[in-house]
Amino acid sequence: MKKIHCLTPVYNDWESFEVLTSQLEALQKKHDKEYVFSLIAINDGSTEVNSLSKTSLNITLIHLKINIGHQRAIATGLQYIYNEIDDTDYVVVMDCDGEDKPEDIISLIEKAGENNHKKIIFAQRRKRQETVFFKFGYVIYKKLFKLFTGQKISFGNFSVIPEALLSKVVHQNNIWNHFSGGVIQSKIPFDKVLLDRGKRFHGASKMNFYNLTIHGLSSISVYFDFLSLRILKFTLYGILLCAISIFYILYQKIFTDNAIPGWASSLTLILTGIMLQLFTVTLIVLLLQLSSRKNIAVPNSKTYVDFIESKDYYHKNLK
Repeated sequence: MKKIHCLTPVYNDWESFEVLTSQLEALQKKHDKEYVFSLIAINDGSTEVNSLSKTSLNITLIHLKINIGHQRAIATGLQYIYNEIDDTDYVVVMDCDGEDKPEDIISLIEKAGENNHKKIIFAQRRKRQETVFFKFGYVIYKKLFKLFTGQKISFGNFSVIPEALLSKVVHQNNIWNHFSGGVIQSKIPFDKVLLDRGKRFHGASKMNFYNLTIHGLSSISVYFDFLSLRILKFTLYGILLCAISIFYILYQKIFTDNAIPGWASSLTLILTGIMLQLFTVTLIVLLLQLSSRKNIAVPNSKTYVDFIESKDYYHKNLK
């Protein structure tokens, strides 16, 4: 039987976590001859922690010393599984709030099997449950990601990682900023499955405009090298446009008898100032990028140790 370890961060959402646990138990009963499910929950500095009820799953609850955020909690859990769990076939990364439906795990695993376990499989959303405002913000985020990185991102964290690829993932430093963006940037092979997004088990989503903005900037920051080149490209376009405008104004003033407004000279100075500012900002960005390249970050799969405060283990049928 295939051993599946489901990884989920939890922050003050224990009611949803209880529902997730019960749904994974139901999934286990339905596929008890094919898969063995275990649950790794990362308590990301919750202010209150509920005791877990009786369960038929093996659950490991990892308490972090401080709140480190959703993406870093995922990275911590992945490194924990890689270093401390010897027997696993797949790692499932998912949220505990119900928007990543447990029954869809089977579709992701089957897709991984079709790819001979050589690709990470992400859930691409076919139908979303969020508000119109959130959907609009998410479209803008995807457009900006494409503009600044040259890559498309149409999926979140819900994914299946075959055991053979787990080592490649946990040694990527960029997953600490953004898990899915780090996978794309690392060029680890991946594929997608179209799935509907589920409804939250309990409460309202914590992904407001502020969190979405931070999430989007984190994903783009993974591509700092490429982003620097994009900035250089847009700057050159801007400088070229300003230069053409200045030459046009000077040409009209010097070589034609056309009437030139009195503000033409002021406009020329303003455009010259814009060119200098674009050049200066771009130069600083490129110097920062080149400076960062001299600092070689050695891949480290043990970073997670410094964040863990304690662990609780809940075994089958035990309180």
